[in-house]
Amino acid sequence: MSHASYELKAVARERVGKGSSRELRRNGLIPAVIYGDKQAPIAISLDTNEVTKRIHAGGFMTTVAVINVDGEKINVLPKDYQRDPVRDFTMHVDFLRVSADSKVTVEVPVHFINEEKSAIKIGGVLNIVRHTVELHCPANGIPESITVDLAGHKIGDSIHISHVKLPARVSPVITDRDFTIATIVAPAGGLSEESEAGTEGEEA
Repeated sequence: MSHASYELKAVARERVGKGSSRELRRNGLIPAVIYGDKQAPIAISLDTNEVTKRIHAGGFMTTVAVINVDGEKINVLPKDYQRDPVRDFTMHVDFLRVSADSKVTVEVPVHFINEEKSAIKIGGVLNIVRHTVELHCPANGIPESITVDLAGHKIGDSIHISHVKLPARVSPVITDRDFTIATIVAPAGGLSEESEAGTEGEEA
């Protein structure tokens, strides 16, 4: 299940550079760039509030958006954005131009379910090695998150990417090993000694 697309209105920027970026921000706009798909990058400006609202709503980096640049509609995926950490507003966004058959690389958050049907119920501790996993996905089929089912896992178990059912045409970026997403470890006080072994971090 991916987020529904949304549209942002934008204006093409004639002038680029520090001075004009500052002027834009004073006027409640953010400079942004659309690049990729073997076409020349387009410098645009967007409404700061609109973009900040989208970022706060979640799923910003995994949702394809439509940017309406002076009437021309362009499908994009946000690739990167900079925030002003002090004043908490967005300063700049990079968008990647995508088409229906584009493949994109996205960091997708990991969700865990059925903790109560695993050793966590008796005091085991879920040690999350990766909170996000980088995936190759079709631009029109980016999963909102991937789900790890903990049912039946015991203390000492490692949960690898091979345990996760990925959607069609979605594959992990790391392909040379079955990497660990999480382990279930004994609590610091310990349930028993032998369960401590073999849960140290990610395998080489």
